[in-house]
Amino acid sequence: MNPLLIIALLLVMLALLLAGGGLLYHGRRNQQASSALQSALDATHHTTPDNTPKGSWWQRRLADLSAIGQQFDGSRVQKALLAPEDKLLLEQVGWNHSTGTAAFLALRLLLATVLPLLGLLLLRPQGGKFFLVLMVGFALGVLLPKLVLRSWAGRLRKKVDDELPLLIDLLRLLQGVGFSIDQSLQMIGDKLHVAVPVLGRELQVANANYSRGRSRAQSLRRLSESFDNDDLRSLVQMVLQVHQHGGAVQEPLKQFGMRLQEQRRMKMKEKVGKLSVKMTVVMMLTLLPALMLVLAGPAIISLSNALKGM
Repeated sequence: MNPLLIIALLLVMLALLLAGGGLLYHGRRNQQASSALQSALDATHHTTPDNTPKGSWWQRRLADLSAIGQQFDGSRVQKALLAPEDKLLLEQVGWNHSTGTAAFLALRLLLATVLPLLGLLLLRPQGGKFFLVLMVGFALGVLLPKLVLRSWAGRLRKKVDDELPLLIDLLRLLQGVGFSIDQSLQMIGDKLHVAVPVLGRELQVANANYSRGRSRAQSLRRLSESFDNDDLRSLVQMVLQVHQHGGAVQEPLKQFGMRLQEQRRMKMKEKVGKLSVKMTVVMMLTLLPALMLVLAGPAIISLSNALKGM
């Protein structure tokens, strides 16, 4: 590669590092100002000071990314790199707040800047490959955080689908011992969330919002809409109807659980049917040649010896 081009790339990287350092400095200054203002308000209201230790290394790096991303709040860069689909994925993983959104935006910007320069320095392309490596690195930097976020959200949706029958059984159990629907949700969020980690965490957030004055429908909105699960949405609607109008919910929960189990049984049968077809192809490709060799092998050897004797 041309030495002048290498020097130019190094200067570009230095300029980007200086720009990132400047954004990080301004972001930290804003955070310090906000912390100082909050401390002054706490002192005014005679609240006890916060003596908790600083966060872990991961939390500090997340705060640095958030400080960089907040510099682009409301800009065209944010509108271009934060599509509605990205906001939905952030909502599913619980990052749809100012810190999470800013950290995700900053991560995409950093990777879209660093990966092209890193590819140019490592591969040292010539001619037309120079722009190809540049564009591929930029595309990977923009798409990689979204792919990771989509995979994370997919795993959470799978866990929610697996935990839903157990959540219904817990609600039935608590209703059977005389708990109201609000008490049941509070008990699952506070004491029984270990059995349903993802849904239990969501119920903790919903109960906290409900205790702060939001209605039950508003507090359960995220639980019903974020995970794109029709069964979970139906369950939330049932809970809201019982909360609003009252009545026994144990029998409807039993019927709902039986219907859900029947749906899962049908899906399992469908998967088994597809798997048997796939295994037939595997058996034809692996077992059939070995079977033909075992059955026809002696006859082929005898025929070969007979032809040699002639």
